[in-house]
Amino acid sequence: MRAEIISVGTELLLGEILDTNAAFLSRELAAVGIELYHRTTVGDNDGRLRQALEEALDRADLVITSGGLGPTTDDLTKETVAAVLGLPLVLDQPSRQSIEEYFAQAGRKMTENNYKQALIPEGGEALPNPKGTAPGVAVRKGEKLIICLPGPPRELVPMFRSYVLPKIQGESRGVIRSRLLRLSGMGESVLAEEIADLLAEQTNPTLAPLASDGEVRLRITAHAKTQAAAEARIAEMETKLRRRLGQNIYGADDDSLEAVVVALLRERGQTLAVAESCTGGLLADRLTDVPGASVVF
Repeated sequence: MRAEIISVGTELLLGEILDTNAAFLSRELAAVGIELYHRTTVGDNDGRLRQALEEALDRADLVITSGGLGPTTDDLTKETVAAVLGLPLVLDQPSRQSIEEYFAQAGRKMTENNYKQALIPEGGEALPNPKGTAPGVAVRKGEKLIICLPGPPRELVPMFRSYVLPKIQGESRGVIRSRLLRLSGMGESVLAEEIADLLAEQTNPTLAPLASDGEVRLRITAHAKTQAAAEARIAEMETKLRRRLGQNIYGADDDSLEAVVVALLRERGQTLAVAESCTGGLLADRLTDVPGASVVF
């Protein structure tokens, strides 16, 4: 299953807020074996959103939108989805009741425009939102599935995990797993030369060198029917890489260079002292950030 994410909101384009929703959804989709090929951000404009939706439906089996489900006139996601699918918007009575109860419990006045949030494309399914007033929507077009989620992360995350994940898990064809190798003493261009043949031949697993401050990371990603099979593919590739890259690989995944250094010193019963001049204590600062560093430093 191929997926695409469309993040809706002019505030995202202006850089006023970070799109943490897209990052969260990307991780969740990968964890259940759904391949994500595109992520798009559009402002609160029905024409550009319509174009993004039409392109996404041409490319993907699953399209997930975030944002644009609020009560104001610039919240256009459901209206645009309905227009693209050629469906009318209809009132979902359970959603209407939930919105009314939300305001009653909060002791706040409910304005007429809040009823707009209870409208969904005909034939769609409203996804409950216990954290807010905007229900999500799941609607199909043939073999395509469109999921509309609210923009606030505190609403999107529980809605996705409670209602969306069970829907899509049965439609994925496996799992995707990744492992990150961390290298020092080698630049990205040198790494690319050292593993040029593996990069040229990669299919499953895939390799992706990633430059970072003071190190290079190499991500191995495998797709398989089961977690064990995916991890076996990764392990086989990791063995090849460790043979070739030797001591340049200092760790993996969440390891940091300073944590690995402290662990090796403790393992060997050694201690470390430093005299810093131009670094302004940076080396000592990084080492002392490691729990238990005082034993060796």
